Amino acid sequence: MIPTRRLLLALPALLPAAALAQPAVTVDAPWTRAAGQGGTGAGYMSLRAPGGDRLLSATSPAATRVELHTHIRDGEVMRMRAVEAIEVPAGGAVTLAPGGLHLMLIGLTRPLAVGETVPVTLRFERGGEVQVALAVQAAGARGPAAHRH
Repeated sequence: MIPTRRLLLALPALLPAAALAQPAVTVDAPWTRAAGQGGTGAGYMSLRAPGGDRLLSATSPAATRVELHTHIRDGEVMRMRAVEAIEVPAGGAVTLAPGGLHLMLIGLTRPLAVGETVPVTLRFERGGEVQVALAVQAAGARGPAAHRH
């Protein structure tokens, strides 16, 4: 008979690696607004990571550069500022939305037209790379389009 303590210590070796791995970062409702070539765009979404994580960077073939940004109040004016990383809290979510945290797509290499998607690669500290497709909404949209059934 194997003592319980030894069995518990050996248990991780008996389970498949996938059963022990933390679930990947999940991305909900990724979207952007229509914009012209050469200009700027912004990416919005909700990020979850059960054990917590940090979004470190992003890239897209639709932009020459993608930066992580936030809005801060400077007196009576709201200004955008680049941030080094975006924290995804353990057991919670962080929302990238207009007027707050967002991806800044700088130097668009093509127009972003309503109905299209924009590929973006997100790079997380622990979760690695995650591919997303930003759904392009109208230029004045305040959120992602509702899903139609």
